[in-house]
Amino acid sequence: MRPFRAVLALLILLALAAPAFAQRLHVTPLTRDGRVLVSFRLTDVFTDEVQAAVHSGLTITFVYDVELRRSATLWIDRTIESSRVVATVKYDPVARKYLVTRRADGRMERAETIDQEETAREWLTEFEKLPLFSSRDLEANAEYYVRIRAHTSPRNAAFVWPWGGDIAGLAKFTFLK
Repeated sequence: MRPFRAVLALLILLALAAPAFAQRLHVTPLTRDGRVLVSFRLTDVFTDEVQAAVHSGLTITFVYDVELRRSATLWIDRTIESSRVVATVKYDPVARKYLVTRRADGRMERAETIDQEETAREWLTEFEKLPLFSSRDLEANAEYYVRIRAHTSPRNAAFVWPWGGDIAGLAKFTFLK
C-alpha cells in the first residue's frame, strides 16, 4: 500500500506543478517565398514588478536570440542561421507615453510612441512573421526547428523576469519545396 501512496503523491505533485512548466514562449515557423518566417509570443511576463519597472522610466529591453537548427541523430544539432531581435520600451511619466523600438540583427526596424500600456506590452512580446532566415539552402523534406531564448538586458535587472535566467521555446517543422 505504501508504494501506491508514494506514486499517488508524486502524481498529485506533478499535476499541481504542471502550470509552472507551461511553455511561456510560443514559436511558429512558416516557410514562404524563399524565407523562413518566424512568429513568437512571450506570455505571463508582465507581473506587478515588471509594470513598476516600466513605469519608473527605466528602459526595459527584451532580447530574443533566434536560431534555425537542424536535428542530428548521432551528433550535436547544427545551427543553420541565427538572428537577434531586440525590443525596448521606455515610459515617459510626464507625457504618459511609451517609446518603443524594435531591432533585428542591429538594424532599427521600427520606433514608435504609444499611448496605451497594452499596446506597449504587445510590442515587446508579440512578433508576427518576421523574415529572419532564407530557406534557399534548406534540404527538401528535412526536419528543422526554430529555437528562441529570451532574456532581459541588462542582465542585472533580475527583478524584471518572473523567473530566473533565460526562457526558451522551440517549434519543429519539415521543409517542403
